[in-house]
Amino acid sequence: MGRVAVDRLAGENLGELRIGGRDIDRVRAVCRATPGAAVPRRVDLRDPDELRAFCAGCRVVVNCAGPSYQVLDTVAGAALAAGADYVDAGGDVTAIGALKSAAPPELAERAAVFSAGVMPGLSGLLPRLLATGPLARLDGYVGGAARISALSAVDVLLTRGPRFGTALAAWRDGRIAPGALAPLHEVTLPGFAGRVHAWPFLSAEVAGLATELDVAEVRNYTVYVTDAIPPGHWRRRGRTTRPSRSTSPRSWRRPRPTSPPPARTTRCSSRPCPLQGPLQGPLQGPLQGPLQGPLQGPDLWPRAA
Repeated sequence: MGRVAVDRLAGENLGELRIGGRDIDRVRAVCRATPGAAVPRRVDLRDPDELRAFCAGCRVVVNCAGPSYQVLDTVAGAALAAGADYVDAGGDVTAIGALKSAAPPELAERAAVFSAGVMPGLSGLLPRLLATGPLARLDGYVGGAARISALSAVDVLLTRGPRFGTALAAWRDGRIAPGALAPLHEVTLPGFAGRVHAWPFLSAEVAGLATELDVAEVRNYTVYVTDAIPPGHWRRRGRTTRPSRSTSPRSWRRPRPTSPPPARTTRCSSRPCPLQGPLQGPLQGPLQGPLQGPLQGPDLWPRAA
């Protein structure tokens, strides 16, 4: 994530990039491969003095270090104290809560953006862009074949519990409906090539989206393309939605709901894809001046045992 951010920002010719990490040799190698003015700096997020010195003089600090649930608001606090705006590729309700619990006075004048990735992030922004009026139902499918790093896996394991979302649940008539959905096994979905597996997960982000847009029903799925998932994980009370053996793969579709069709339904599919054009995606806008920050690789925070 950090290297991608460096490449994109360098391509915008926004000025000097300050690139930081614990492994200064790796940081220097990134700077040598980066066109334009890139300055290497050693920074350890666990060292307040190094972090403070790194953020000093920056206009925007972009944090790509993780796991998010160890980093929390550490970098955000240092960036805001230095008078910089803050963007975090990760972060979630825990990081936001940590920042709000002891909000620095600079937060009244500076911006702090968390969850600037695909999910949460784009998965909450895309439906807002598509919704042109009240929705009777919203189906969301987020996932794909993107590689997940060890630090991302740690974040996934730490985002368990009702505070972050509810598995197998839907949103219906203004409230969470537990156990309303079953996993989809070997199905075809819009925006995904071939057959995939989809696990129902009503995230806190999606529940907030449903409330804000006043959607009558929301079905949200995390999509997997691997066959390495044990079959037992797809069973719920003996039920799994999958294609009939008598139906060809191309003609099979998910069974229609027994309820009457909604007045309007929007289906959103979010999967990793190459970004095109200047600063497209969930973070858009006229960013000007030197855009600097600790853009770090997968070894910049201790790995979980």
